[in-house]
Amino acid sequence: MLSSNTTNSHGSKHLTGIDLEELQTLFRRAMAGVATPVSVVTAIKDGKAHGTTVSAFASLSLNPPMVMVALDRNSDLLSILRETGEYGVNLLGVEHSEWASAFARKGPDKFTGIPWTVENGLPRLVGSTWLACSVESLVDGGDHVIVLGSVLNVDLSDNKPLTYCQRTFGTHAPIGV
Repeated sequence: MLSSNTTNSHGSKHLTGIDLEELQTLFRRAMAGVATPVSVVTAIKDGKAHGTTVSAFASLSLNPPMVMVALDRNSDLLSILRETGEYGVNLLGVEHSEWASAFARKGPDKFTGIPWTVENGLPRLVGSTWLACSVESLVDGGDHVIVLGSVLNVDLSDNKPLTYCQRTFGTHAPIGV
């Protein structure tokens, strides 16, 4: 038997009998089982490259080509995207797991030791599949902001994609036919 729905102080509905902390724990565990692509979102401000690892990335539209990424509401990179209106998405290959870890940490100098160049005025990590994007809109999403972007340029790599699932890096493998 299902519990009845209630509305919390934020206007969100949830099942009675599950407190918010328990719901968040269960949600985190459920989402850990979803394989996601690993990418590094980059931008340049005042001649300095900035970047952060994201797993909340997805294709949004083919006509016109659009993608979406989610950035923490308090992210320094989000502030930069608000100002510059442009960003790069570097889709990492399976051999780039160390890059993902480097860009996931806080602090400056994330690009140290990682080969990169500037394309379309944006930082591109050499060897990644790369998208140059312009910010079309920003949408509030809880403790994150969803950045909807128009794709302006694409450069492909032949790498197997880096994915994140069950709190570990991996890659996609086809199921035998």
